[in-house]
Parts: sequence; C-alpha cells; structure tokens
Amino acid sequence: MKKTLALLLALIMVLALAAPTAFADDMEDLVAAAKEEGELVVYGSCEEEYLAAACQNFEKLYGIKVSYQRLSTGEVPAKIEEENGNPSADVWFGGTNNPYDGLAAKGFLDNSYVPINASHLSKDLYKDPDGYWYGIYTGLLGFMVNTDELDRMGLEAPQTWDDLLKPEYKGLIWLSNYKTAGTPKLVANLMIQLKGHDEGIQYLVDLDKNVEVYTKSGSGPSKNVGTGECVIGIGFLHDGITQIVDNGYENVKLIVPQDGTACEIGPVAIFKGAAHLNAARLFVEYALSPDCVELAAQNGSYQFLVIDNAEQPEAAKEFGLDPSLVWDGYDFAAAKKDTDQNVEDVMAAIENAGADVGEGRFQTS
Repeated sequence: MKKTLALLLALIMVLALAAPTAFADDMEDLVAAAKEEGELVVYGSCEEEYLAAACQNFEKLYGIKVSYQRLSTGEVPAKIEEENGNPSADVWFGGTNNPYDGLAAKGFLDNSYVPINASHLSKDLYKDPDGYWYGIYTGLLGFMVNTDELDRMGLEAPQTWDDLLKPEYKGLIWLSNYKTAGTPKLVANLMIQLKGHDEGIQYLVDLDKNVEVYTKSGSGPSKNVGTGECVIGIGFLHDGITQIVDNGYENVKLIVPQDGTACEIGPVAIFKGAAHLNAARLFVEYALSPDCVELAAQNGSYQFLVIDNAEQPEAAKEFGLDPSLVWDGYDFAAAKKDTDQNVEDVMAAIENAGADVGEGRFQTS
C-alpha cells in the first residue's frame, strides 16, 4: 500500500512539473507560427485609445505587423456577414458580448482554439459556453448625469429606470442606437427581463418619448454629459469615469439604477476563416493577459478586469462600480438567445408609435 501511494505521489509530482513545460512549448510553437504569418488585422469595439495601445503593444512584443480599425459593435457584424466567410479581419476585440453571440450563432466566429490564459478567467460567466469568445473586462450599465444642468433646471437626478419616464426629463436623455451599438441591446434585454416582454417593450416606447438622440456608439452619451449637451446619458459607467478622471468633468455623477442593472462582458474572438489564424490565436492569449488588459486604465478605459492575475483599475474601485451590483435575476443565456428578436421588437414598436426613427435622431455616423 505504501509503495503504491509513493508511486502515485511521484506521478503527481512529475505531471505537475511537466505541465508548465508543456504550456511553454505550446506557446513557443504558437508564437513561432504567428511570426511566420507576420501580420494581423483587428477590429476593435472598445475605445480608440485602448484599442491602439493594445495593438501597438502586441506588435512590439511579437514583431507581428498589426492593422486595426475601430468599429461599433453594430458595424462589425454587418461587415462580417456581408463578407460571408471571407473576413477582412482576423480578430474582434472589445465591445459588448451580445453582438458576439449573434455572430457566433450565425457561424461567423471560430471556436477551434482554447486559449491557455483562459484558465485565469475569474468566473465561467466570462466566457462563451461553446468557446466562441472570452471576456477581458466587464462594465456596469447605468446613468451619467450633469449635476450643473439638473440644478439649473431644479430637477433631481433619476435613481431608477422608471424615473427616466418622468415628463420633466423630456429631451434630456441620450441613449445609443439599437442597430449600431451593443449598449442599447443590453438595455432592451434588461427591461424585458425585469418587466416581461410586452411591458418591457412598452417601457422602451415610453422612454423613447424622452430621448433626444440615439448615438452611433455606446459611449456617445457619456462624451456629451460633461458639456451639458446631454443631461442624462444611459450607458456603461466606466465611460463616465473617463469623463471625470481624464477630462476633468467634476459635474458628472454616476448612478447605478436602484431597480436593477446588468453588465456587459467585453470579449475577444476570432473570425471564422481568419487569414492569419495563428496570429489571431496568439492575440487571444495576449488579450487574456496583464500585458494587454492593464493598458486599459492607462488609456482612459476603467472597466473591471475579469482575469485573476491582473491589477484592477484604482478608479473603478474608487467609484464603487463592482460587478456584484448586477441584478441577480439577469439571465445571460436568455439574453444570448433573444437579443436579435428583442431589438427588432423594440424598433418596430417605436416606429409604430409614430416616433422619428430617421438618421438625424438614430445616428449611424
């Protein structure tokens, strides 16, 4: 018995010592194959500064030429679907996960590679169950308000989603375009889950009456709150941190809705048919490492990071934007299945209510 136990312990020690070597060998092979390809094309849906820094650092680390373009999470699927199996980019980086789910369901993402660094994801929630995308950050949905403008108009800041329907907020609210951005897709999923399908759609029709502008990008409302052009912006609260910390708008206040909120997961994914597959796989490994994600806070992006070996941005902690504030009842699996239909239903209902759905209000550029 003692001899068997000793052999078992010896075997465990051998495997433990061998595993890191195997991982190292795998990474060395991947790096060599990626360098052989020599280039990579990235579409990014995070903010331009972070995208540029991440791509430039990858190029510096591995000597692989990187071309990148910033596109909204609505633009990328439209472009990839039009290219139909011959994608002009290899990797998609950042944005919100709902549009990634849509592309995966249509067969336009590649799940043939399981990244070694995915072992550092702090929750299974932060990766697609079928391996089509892996999370790099998460961000809370909420309101950003201009306190100077609210004080000038004698108005209180909204504390709940239902508060946004108050008639005194007419023309003061900005959201992003359901068809071009990922943020309002999350808003639609959340409202329908909180209130039920029909009630959730009606809520969004009623909210539309108070919305002045639907910006092309999800971060659009946040960029106009500090100046007062937008008084109440709906979006991800880390974008509000950028306006306060980087741009000096101390008149911006961040609000987590008291009646429940949801979060985005910002993923990285490989396009099916990528011309530089090994370079794309190496970029995914890189995206799931501190070398990449810690660049976010250095370039005005303050999302919570979802890998356990990276340092969280101090600003995100200081403003209390903890992922634990997400409504317990939010069903990510249902959102994955229902997003496209929910958006169709919302836009049809808004149009049927006689609202202006033209490009002047629903911006596409």
